[in-house]
Amino acid sequence: MSNDILMYMLIGIGVLFVIIVLAYLMLRRKMQASGIREIQKLRAGTEEKKFTKEILYQKLYVKYLKIPFIKRYLLKIRRRLEIINIDDEYLTRQQASKILTNAILIIIPLTIIIVMMTNQNTLLMVFLLVFEVFLTDTIIGGMVDKIDNKLLKQQINFFSEIRHAYHEYNMVEEAIYQVAQDDEQPEMSRQAEKIYEVLISNDPEGELEKYYDIAPNAYLKEFAGISYLTKEFGDRKVDGASLYLKNLNNITQEMQLEILKRDKLDYVFQSLSLIAIVPILFMEPIKNWAVGQFSFTASFYQGKAGMIMQIFILIMTFICYLLTRKLKDNGSVNMNTKNTENPWQAKLYKIKIVKKFVDLFIPKQGTKEYRKLQQDMKDAASKDKMEWIYINRILLCIVTFIASIIIIMYLHNIVIQNVYTDPTADYDIIGQMSEAATRDAMAITESDNDYILHFKGDTSVTVDDIVREMERGRINKDYLESSADEIQVAAERVLGKIQLVNSENMQWFEVLLSMVFAVIAYNVPIWILKFQAKMRQLEMEDEVMQFQTIILMLMRIERVNVEIILEWLERYANIFKEPISKCVNNYESGPWEALEQLKEDVSYQQFIRIVESLQAAVEKIPIADAFDELDTERDYYQARRKESNERLISKKGMIGRGIGFAPMIVIFVGYLIIPLVFIGITSMSTSMSGMAATY
Repeated sequence: MSNDILMYMLIGIGVLFVIIVLAYLMLRRKMQASGIREIQKLRAGTEEKKFTKEILYQKLYVKYLKIPFIKRYLLKIRRRLEIINIDDEYLTRQQASKILTNAILIIIPLTIIIVMMTNQNTLLMVFLLVFEVFLTDTIIGGMVDKIDNKLLKQQINFFSEIRHAYHEYNMVEEAIYQVAQDDEQPEMSRQAEKIYEVLISNDPEGELEKYYDIAPNAYLKEFAGISYLTKEFGDRKVDGASLYLKNLNNITQEMQLEILKRDKLDYVFQSLSLIAIVPILFMEPIKNWAVGQFSFTASFYQGKAGMIMQIFILIMTFICYLLTRKLKDNGSVNMNTKNTENPWQAKLYKIKIVKKFVDLFIPKQGTKEYRKLQQDMKDAASKDKMEWIYINRILLCIVTFIASIIIIMYLHNIVIQNVYTDPTADYDIIGQMSEAATRDAMAITESDNDYILHFKGDTSVTVDDIVREMERGRINKDYLESSADEIQVAAERVLGKIQLVNSENMQWFEVLLSMVFAVIAYNVPIWILKFQAKMRQLEMEDEVMQFQTIILMLMRIERVNVEIILEWLERYANIFKEPISKCVNNYESGPWEALEQLKEDVSYQQFIRIVESLQAAVEKIPIADAFDELDTERDYYQARRKESNERLISKKGMIGRGIGFAPMIVIFVGYLIIPLVFIGITSMSTSMSGMAATY
């Protein structure tokens, strides 16, 4: 990219910044209009300033909705926030606008830095600018996660206040109502008000099921469920203490463990995504330094090998970044912000021609391949449909094949262009050529180009043919006064260039290689599903311990039976959701047989023990007796839970560090050290051979 284009881009960015400032000033002036002033008079005394950030964010929200590309991100943020801020449109708009504004303020300077650092490498610049789209998702996701974590911490304070209110009123709904009036914790207050409305409704059980679908986290579901059961069946004393308050204490302990787990995961992964991305910003400075200090490396960095290495590093960085993001999943709400009802894949699949083509690839129901893919989707907890996955696979395959062909043609073109433009001279081992040497080398290149253009495409040309033309001087007169030895050397050099130019065409094996890349890309979505499933397996023990806490809360409540416990486990299950759902559906036809099938569907031993205890509670002993060890060994299970979280974080951290640091290692070893060593040794060997031949 030329300096003029860079200058125009910087000027354009500067003009855009000025427009934003002017728009801000005009918006502020407009807000001082008469209508706004009347509203502000009515609100006099309720705010410290006439102009607040809250009003600005509300105005920006409306503006963002009118911008197509930005609107997509705004609605994506909103879908997560409106779950946290139930029925609070004002707060949802304010937080969504604030998060998006902060993300824009980060992305714009980053774009300027990328353009300035990579203006000489168009491929790298385009890749990084596209990469910013994914980086934007990370930034936005991190900001929303902070609000979700804030809600979780507010819940601990909320439960503490509930305990005092329950002692005072001795009624669940009244205690929740009183604590919900706290305006200092707006996010938690909205949830408490919703739970209160559920409890006092005419159909609390039906409203509770609706709330389960929109609750931000499992702990609020547990609280709402326990509150409903206590209101319906009454509280009771266990070991001289309120069972309801003991259950609140159990939920609080679970939340404290979750908060510690999230904080540690955030600490371990807070810089890994950045570490995976940042090294590619230094590819261009590394290349410039290496070529400036060691001229012989120009053949690598400006040639086909350097470009292939650069593309490999870019693809590797992209993969490592995505894997790091998926690995970090800290168990927060992480509601699926994609449009799962009608995404672009579903719209594409509705086209008849596309549907017929995609259906050719989807395995038939009942086949081994179909069952295997279905199991992979279940293990990974994928929200996508099978046809969507195959649309992703097919498009990725086609795009990869086309991109591979284009890149291969581009690499051939680079080699040809280097033949025509590189100075023709023996490079010094250290440093660069002087200006005079560079001019002489370019003069030789231009002279050689005349002969290359004359003989280009002629595969039968020989050194003798080139020598004759040089001696005749018909193409150019540069060698009319040269000796026979000089002409012979020049002819051999020109022949080598001609053969190189003639050979740089698309070969059959390169088309085959593009097909191999396409097949790899076709399988990438499946590999991602398997990776997600593998990461979920690390959290099996954590989920089973959550089941133990749920059973501990339910087992001493009167009228609670095995079926109710299974329904609760299904509601909070993630990894084991599918087999538990199957068990609940089959329960009516035979409790023992349904639980026996559940044991066969899972292989995790700790969960099988829970199922065996449920079987004992079906026919032999009361639920409280079947799970008596959960109560007596509560401290032991809590200690095990902490240790399990430590091991989980340690495993994820070890894998994450390996993935996150891989691009940095490859860049410095594969893109700097190995080329320097290999090409340096090769150049020294060539120089030594030349000196030996001379003497």
